[in-house]
This record gives sequence, structure tokens and C-alpha cells, in this order.
Amino acid sequence: MVRVAVLGALLALAGPLTSPAAAATAEPESACAAGTGPYQRELEKHLGRPVDGVQSTADCQAVRAFQRTNGVSPADGYPGVATYRTMLVVTARPDPNAAGDCPVRDHRVTCVDLERQLLWVQRGSRVVFPPVPIRTGRDYQETRTGWHEVYWRNKNHVSTLYGTPMPHAQFFDGGQALHGSPGSLYGTGGSAGCVNLTEPDAERLWGLLAEGDAVYVWGVKPGTED
Repeated sequence: MVRVAVLGALLALAGPLTSPAAAATAEPESACAAGTGPYQRELEKHLGRPVDGVQSTADCQAVRAFQRTNGVSPADGYPGVATYRTMLVVTARPDPNAAGDCPVRDHRVTCVDLERQLLWVQRGSRVVFPPVPIRTGRDYQETRTGWHEVYWRNKNHVSTLYGTPMPHAQFFDGGQALHGSPGSLYGTGGSAGCVNLTEPDAERLWGLLAEGDAVYVWGVKPGTED
């Protein structure tokens, strides 16, 4: 009992750890001041904002909220390529094959949509690997379209041409592979023909696929020749 009384006296002398005024005043959020971005209209439309192609404070706040919800960093409200590409993934999630471009088969098919720069895996009409962003071949080094199959896998592959790491590489056509790409997918115009994924997505895909699995590639990547 004496110990309790002494402790109470000490706490009373020390005062509260946080003053009532400080507790009641939250740290103000920084103003959303990002300017108009290259994908302004697309994000405005997706977020239900007036589509005028000019960033407003409300637009910026809506984009920033979207970025925070979907893990885009930095969450600064700027409608750039990373945010736009994330928007494509979010839009596709309910039914990535709504247009029916990827053939439905009884076996697994890895679907590579060059136009939307998306990859998913389906078995029949059931999606078994949800859509994720990818980076495919640049102009004159385009990822080859049509039917392919995984013919060789190497978990810790290093490119013999470029000396760059290709983690969780799954080769499907003449040296072109599905593989992880260290760093951002959005920093360059494209790969040398491979289908680049984020490293976590490539690792998850590695755990799903096997040699002999089908890969179907279609469409035209924006900015490349048809």
C-alpha cells in the first residue's frame, strides 16, 4: 500500500506524459500541392472527379488517398505513371479477362496483356493469380506475341547478355522470360523483350507455375510499333 502511495505521488509531481492541449492538437497534414500530371484525366475519371485535365487541390487529395490505399510511394497526389499503372491493376481486378482476349483453357494459362501492361494467370475462367503490373519489351525489342510455354526455369538467373540479375526467371520463348526486376518497373521505357515483374510478384509466380505451363501474349505495348 505504501509503495502504491509513493508511486502515485511521484506521478503527480511528474505530471501527465502528454499535456491535454498537445493530445487534442493533431499534427496538421501537409498541404497537397502536386501539379498536373501526365495521367491527370485518367485518374480524374477513375476517382469520380471533374475531368478537366487540370490538377486542383481536391484532385490532389483524391489521388493521394488512392495512392495511400494502394501502396503507391510517394503518396504525394501526383498523377504519374506509377499511379496510373496501379489504377489499371485496380480496374482489372474484378475481371481481368472481361474482353476475352486471353484464351480460356482447362489448364493454366499465363496471360500477358501488352496494351495494359498486365499479367495474370487463369485456369478455365477462374483467375488463380490476380493481375499485376509488368514491363515488357521496348520498341524493336518487343515481347513476342502468341502462344508459348515455360521451357526452363532458373531461380537465381543472371543474364548472359547484360550481366543483370533475373530472379525467379521462367523462360518461355527464345531467351524471353518472366522474371523479377530489381527496382522500379516504371523507370525505363521497357525491357529487352522479357516480361519484368516486381520481385515479390515474380517470386509468387514462381511458386505457381511449372515447366510446360502455357503463356499467351497479345496486344501492342503503348509507344511501340504495331
